Amino acid sequence: MAAGSITIGVLALQGAFAKHIHMLRVLNVSAKEVRYPRDLEGCDALIIPGGESTTIMRQIQYIGLRDPLIVFAKTKPVFGTCAGLILISSEIIHGMMTPFGLIEISVERNAFGRQVESFQADVELRLAKDCAQNFPAVFIRAPRIRQAHSNVQVLARYKDEPILVRQGNHLGATFHPELTDDPSIHLYFLDLVRKH
Repeated sequence: MAAGSITIGVLALQGAFAKHIHMLRVLNVSAKEVRYPRDLEGCDALIIPGGESTTIMRQIQYIGLRDPLIVFAKTKPVFGTCAGLILISSEIIHGMMTPFGLIEISVERNAFGRQVESFQADVELRLAKDCAQNFPAVFIRAPRIRQAHSNVQVLARYKDEPILVRQGNHLGATFHPELTDDPSIHLYFLDLVRKH
């Protein structure tokens, strides 16, 4: 599958969806805003961006997107960043929401601190076997992964905590890769989509 023939849906209900779309278009990949269940048609994968997880979940419920999204994820890759990671987790600690359960992790919302405590840190990505690279990770009211099942592959850590994880075709980041000029993580996700 050539890069130009891929269409990536980006959930466009709230949050940093425009930055993901810009990154995909810079990479010459077709990006489609997903606002209703019908918008999933023709998408080869979906990105759920950062934002406010409770607000995004309420909007998903309101427009009837929850069940179509879960069905979509059974056969197609999903990438969740920050709030998106919270939504695709299997457990939200001290949370009232029921996440989608795409990656077997327990997460704690806003556990890296408030908005004023946002920060950037160079982290080491291990996207390929025996190959490491630095990445400028941006953390904004970021969640923490408190527990990961043995089926979950950890692709990056910050101070020994997992911050980028993969299970099957699904990818999750506690930070915002779309807020950098480094396309490495988006390219990794696109590679998952092509292989899928």
